[in-house]
Amino acid sequence: MAAPVIEFEQVSKIYGQADAAVVALDRIDLRIEPGEFVALMGPSGSGKSTCLNIVGCLDAPSSGRYLFRGVDTTQLSRDQLALLRRHYLGFVFQGFNLVARTSARENVELPLIYRGVPAAERRALTRQVMAEVGLEGRERHLPSQLSGGQQQRVAIARALVTRPAVLLADEPTGNLDSARSHELMRLLGALNHSRGLTIVMVTHEPDMAAYAHRVVRFLDGRIADDHPVTQAVAS
Repeated sequence: MAAPVIEFEQVSKIYGQADAAVVALDRIDLRIEPGEFVALMGPSGSGKSTCLNIVGCLDAPSSGRYLFRGVDTTQLSRDQLALLRRHYLGFVFQGFNLVARTSARENVELPLIYRGVPAAERRALTRQVMAEVGLEGRERHLPSQLSGGQQQRVAIARALVTRPAVLLADEPTGNLDSARSHELMRLLGALNHSRGLTIVMVTHEPDMAAYAHRVVRFLDGRIADDHPVTQAVAS
């Protein structure tokens, strides 16, 4: 049986010390299998964003183990963690985080430049992934010339161009109106289905979580509920 792509074993995260200590995660056990689409929900301060940051190797547990494809990340060096992020993880944020003075195509190419991918191969991969997210004809547009939904599609294309094993999305619809939010969620659902892409998404919106296969609810640093979405929205 294949190992889970993500596994937490009694993971805790504590910020500060002594009387100032804040327990963000309290002995969490969590398994996410390859190809799952999981929504993390909960009130502000519940631990969902801390969980996502640890999954993305942007933060480390205070105790417990985080295994990625069976590898204990708590034993990896800083350089090894950077390689894991670069080669296996894609990130999408609420604020798009695009480079304002470069075109949509150049924004998507950035991770390939960091990898040293030759220019011709970069262009081919970029064209392919931009078409996949519905951005044909927008390659030369600056972010300021794109709608919010189109900017988030550029961010998704940038996250996908390296063909990551896991896409991590932190409130990806937070800056979009309702119609664009549903368009984006249908896109994520389609990518999950067509690529078998594992997606872990933080959201506070139940109608966005309905596109996932499973919802994990956090409360006071613990998992309060973990259940499948019985009627996920079709992609």
